[in-house]
Amino acid sequence: MSDTQTHPDFEQLLEYLRRTRGFDFTGYKRSSVMRRIVKRMQTIELSEFADYIDYLEVHPEEFTYLFNTILINVTSFFRDQEAWEVISREVLPKILGSKQDHEPIRIWSAGCASGQEAYTLAMVLAEVLGTEAFRHRVKIYATDVDEEALNYGRQASYTPREVEDVPQPLLQKYFERNGHLYVFSKDLRSAVIFGRHDLTQDAPISRIDLLVCRNILMYFNAEIQERILTRFHFALRDGGFLFLGRAEMLFAYSNLYSPVDLRRRIFTKVPGPPQRARLFVALQNNQGESAPHILNHVRLRDAAFKAGPVAQLVVDANGFLAFANEQACQRFGLAPSDQGRPLQDLQIAYRAAQLRPCIEQAYAERRTVLLPDVEWTAHDGAALFLDIQITPLLDNGSDVLGVLISLQDVSRYKRAEAEVQRINQELEAAYEELQSTGEELETTNEELQSTVEELETTNEELQSTNEELETMNEELQSTNEELETMNEELRERSDELNHINGFLESILTGLRRSVVVLNQDLYVQVWNNRSTDLWGLRADEVEGKHFLNLDIGLPVTELMPPIRACLSGERDHMEVTLNARNRRGRDFQCRVDCTPLMKPNSEIRGVILLMEESQDPKSE
Repeated sequence: MSDTQTHPDFEQLLEYLRRTRGFDFTGYKRSSVMRRIVKRMQTIELSEFADYIDYLEVHPEEFTYLFNTILINVTSFFRDQEAWEVISREVLPKILGSKQDHEPIRIWSAGCASGQEAYTLAMVLAEVLGTEAFRHRVKIYATDVDEEALNYGRQASYTPREVEDVPQPLLQKYFERNGHLYVFSKDLRSAVIFGRHDLTQDAPISRIDLLVCRNILMYFNAEIQERILTRFHFALRDGGFLFLGRAEMLFAYSNLYSPVDLRRRIFTKVPGPPQRARLFVALQNNQGESAPHILNHVRLRDAAFKAGPVAQLVVDANGFLAFANEQACQRFGLAPSDQGRPLQDLQIAYRAAQLRPCIEQAYAERRTVLLPDVEWTAHDGAALFLDIQITPLLDNGSDVLGVLISLQDVSRYKRAEAEVQRINQELEAAYEELQSTGEELETTNEELQSTVEELETTNEELQSTNEELETMNEELQSTNEELETMNEELRERSDELNHINGFLESILTGLRRSVVVLNQDLYVQVWNNRSTDLWGLRADEVEGKHFLNLDIGLPVTELMPPIRACLSGERDHMEVTLNARNRRGRDFQCRVDCTPLMKPNSEIRGVILLMEESQDPKSE
């Protein structure tokens, strides 16, 4: 079932989980969540979502099993080894190079599950920094929505199978053996802070240098992914890095992140105006119905400002550059890092004109100030002429927020005045050619636009398919781990059974008496080595055969009375002495002890016959 197809009872179940337990799965991909819930329902033999809601109301302990099924805690130490090598070799040196020796380093492991990823970060940083510097400078925030997984991570104790991917030198250096478990180093563990955090609802942690969120976004729909990635952009400091999972890409968010290593899914934050980022986060944290409407207006306003045909700058009341549209950045060489700098420090402030007196005039007179035909020398040496318009931005018509500076290039009008004669002469000949070329360009542009849209659609479909496959892969990995655990238990039980069988075989071998065990139908179940030595038949020749059909030197029919007495429960022990002949043909007196074979519930399941040569010369 796709995200767009809904089942009323299923939606009611999601709402019930959100209302009663605070887990909001409505932002998750419907197909993945439904598949995980159906898997749990099959375990308890339920087929209807409405019946499952009733079951949850009666059995509150079921919530734990359900959340463990939905929240697939598939993780490991050093998952995707090559990516961690890039983090250690390229990313961490850049982070350290941007800081003073005493400055703190803040790492966020979002969706940390049972903590292996957070402790991997700790080991990598400790190797780069050294243990002493790590303890003083590093804080690793490990967050997840699964409290049970967080508690497991806080204990920092892992089985030998869970630490298989830890390189042996690091395992010996950062883990201590405690019985059959490996415990992470206490010195480094204090720097790892575990806490519950819902990426879809809770405010992000701020001033982060490296944010690791692997194979989490693929479980959410496009709207929630955008919300989370915007919050991550706010959480990262300028120059911070984002480390995602193999199935997660950011093609649609090039304005927020740029790739560092696309193959390993490592990105860096694209600096943006801090006011805009805070506004996005505040609006996304707003749970009211008007938040999406306001957010769309903000996006529309920003897009319109950036796409404006006239170069425009917005300067706040303190003289700092707040915004610059694309035309202004391209024409006057402004970079995203220039936003937030004082206007007086930028070349445009003194190369175009003395803007400060005009800005003060606009503030004082509360009106637009015009500066026509201002000469500007471009980077290539060409002379440009600008009409500069300075408009005060007022709040409620009185308070000054800043000014809008519009710089319209009128150079072409100047040049047009000098070339009007030549243009008029060539106009008629060029018009038809230009019209034909324009039509061809328009057709080509439409074809290219159609191709781009088709490629974008195909890319989104492939991305969605890749995320779905990665999700199913993790589900299969989780199921495989469960099967491995069951297989391990079966091996242990098999070893115990082999040990018990060996122990029993040792006892039977060590007895100096012939031991024969019969079931209720008098078929041979046990025949020890002494029986072989006495009667000349091997165990594989008699086991499963009827005792009365055995051709041995013992009158087996004479044993029937004591055997029946033991099988019926009349006697718990009978002893008889019979004339017998061993495998060597020697006659002797054979003493036979007959005892019932009991089950733990005292039910008789057969008889035990103990036979040996009688020391008493008289027969019974």
